[in-house]
Amino acid sequence: MHTIVQLACLEVEGFQDVYFRLEKKILISGKSMSTLHNYTRCVAHLALHFKSLPTHLTVEQIEDYLFHLKKRGAAESFFKLTVFGMRFLFRAEGLPDRAIKLPKLIVKKILPTVLSQAEMRELLQAPILLKHRVMISVLYGCGLRCQELSKLQIQDIDFERNMIHVRQSKGKKDRYVPMGHLLMNDVKNYLLRDKPVKWLFNGKDNRECSRAAIRRAVREALRKTTIRKTISPHTLRHTYATHLLEQGLDIVSIKELLGHAFVETTMVYLHVVMKNNKTVFSPLDTLFKQTDDEVVGDSKNQLVNYEHQYYLNILKKREANRLRASTQPNRQFEFSFK
Repeated sequence: MHTIVQLACLEVEGFQDVYFRLEKKILISGKSMSTLHNYTRCVAHLALHFKSLPTHLTVEQIEDYLFHLKKRGAAESFFKLTVFGMRFLFRAEGLPDRAIKLPKLIVKKILPTVLSQAEMRELLQAPILLKHRVMISVLYGCGLRCQELSKLQIQDIDFERNMIHVRQSKGKKDRYVPMGHLLMNDVKNYLLRDKPVKWLFNGKDNRECSRAAIRRAVREALRKTTIRKTISPHTLRHTYATHLLEQGLDIVSIKELLGHAFVETTMVYLHVVMKNNKTVFSPLDTLFKQTDDEVVGDSKNQLVNYEHQYYLNILKKREANRLRASTQPNRQFEFSFK
């Protein structure tokens, strides 16, 4: 249970019972523990703001709270989860969510931040600890989510097939991703040196590494580089997909490697490649443009023609001189000596 949820259970009468009912509904519906954590955290903030259960609030109070979030500059993700959490709570409690007049959320189409290959090399060379470098290598080299990396176990590394088995990820799906020889050697060296027990990256008391620790490792590595982009562990997943696309892998294969349910989700990287590609051009620019071979061929032909013309001009001049000499009358000179 999150700290803010515990606080709401203590300070808001009846919130603990609401939390348990919400937990039951969320887990029965097949949603993840991450959804439970996000929804209850946002609902707890709302309850603490008014010191009252969210289901007891009026429409005007809810609108005032949402206005308060916008006014103070709350993150879009927090605002979105607050609305989603309240909608789920109202349905779970048997209340008509439409009567609450929750705002319709407009999904912003924002292209993800992507690192170039040079920036990725710099980031990989930044960490001092081998563990942190391997963390970043796995995030980028396999396109894993932060949560997938934290739950990765040593038994999930298949050195025989050079693959990583990602178990029960988002959408409760398994998938295999290729590891690559360089990454496999780094993982082997890390296992020999750090000797983790169960999880590939151990946290405190040999438990799984927390997502906060992974974010901290990426943040510390970024601080030692000249990169000025704002990145997170998920940025490395975006970079993985974009680099594969730029190197010719088809979009359907990338979808399977990322574990996306719909190819439309993966197609955002087409726009990233288009945006970052410096060779984008209009087909009109190349319609009459000669290829390099044609240019070289034309240059050689021009040189040969020039030489031919040069000698041809010499022959013409000689012929003209000969004709001029043959048409002049013969003059005889008489010399007299006195």
